[in-house]
Amino acid sequence: MAIDRYTIRISKDIRVVITGILDDATRTLVEAWGRAWIELDFEYRQVIDELIAANRDGKWPNRRTVMRTERVIEALEHTHEQIIKLGELEGVLVSENTRKITDFENDWQERLAMSQLPAAGTATATVAVGFQRLNRDAFDAIVERVAGQVHSYTKPLADDAVDAMKDALVRGVAIGENPRAAAATMLRRVEGRFNGGLTRALTIARTEMLDAHRSAAAAIHFDNTDLLSGWIWNAELDSRTCPSCWAQHGSFHGLDEPGPFDHQQGRCDRLPKVRTWKELGFDLPEPVDLLPDAQTTFWALPQSEQLEIMGPGRLKALQDGDLAWDRLSMRRTSDAWRDSYTPRPLSQI
Repeated sequence: MAIDRYTIRISKDIRVVITGILDDATRTLVEAWGRAWIELDFEYRQVIDELIAANRDGKWPNRRTVMRTERVIEALEHTHEQIIKLGELEGVLVSENTRKITDFENDWQERLAMSQLPAAGTATATVAVGFQRLNRDAFDAIVERVAGQVHSYTKPLADDAVDAMKDALVRGVAIGENPRAAAATMLRRVEGRFNGGLTRALTIARTEMLDAHRSAAAAIHFDNTDLLSGWIWNAELDSRTCPSCWAQHGSFHGLDEPGPFDHQQGRCDRLPKVRTWKELGFDLPEPVDLLPDAQTTFWALPQSEQLEIMGPGRLKALQDGDLAWDRLSMRRTSDAWRDSYTPRPLSQI
């Protein structure tokens, strides 16, 4: 039943593979977004030059003038079309890469479970049950569900990005005596609004693919109740991990409990926990669990890293004993997305 060094190594190897898949999808999406802006850049340069040229008094045109300029209307319509296409590309990318992840899932979860059993030749009994692998239809259902989620989340991207760019154009900049500098400032502002859509698209893509990995693992775990007793919340204990995930690391959960309900783009996953060797029929002493303890690991870090993870307020509260470790994390409910565990705000500490 113990999670040993081999289990931990397998878990890290899995994380490396998944990170590689996510990074490949991210690069493709970033490159596509970049190409789209290159196409739009020339158009917006002309738009901004025309708006500046239309006003001789050194002021940016008023809202009415901006929104009635034909070139502005055409540029915003073109932007909308581009982001719709980018959203379609994102849907394809997420579906393809979710399928890649789920193709590995049976092997990953079986290796994680088997690593917790006695080494060959040392057992005096054999496990009465085998490892149940999930069929392809179940994985296909997960891929289809993720594709639907991505479509619903990316659908508003085009409208929101266009509204943000429209707002930037309407707000304008101070033209003064240097129209060229004003044009450069406005172009950067409009591009920033456009790339705000990319930031949201990447968050959606990475989060949904990670959730698909966790959902597939959960389905496999649920099919192996004779072998498994539950699952463990497994976080990457480094400076990039938030206080909530540090607090959740190592917690035990039943097989019927979904999760881990990590925050957006969270890297946590679930480790299957095998039943005791005695329950499985092995007449052997139970080994010690080697999963790193989060608190022990945290307090062994240099203070600079502790500060980076917790921030000054939380770290001081922990050091002074005013904040219990299990109060670092709280469940957040959202109508727009599933529940997730996030760091408890300082105002509630």
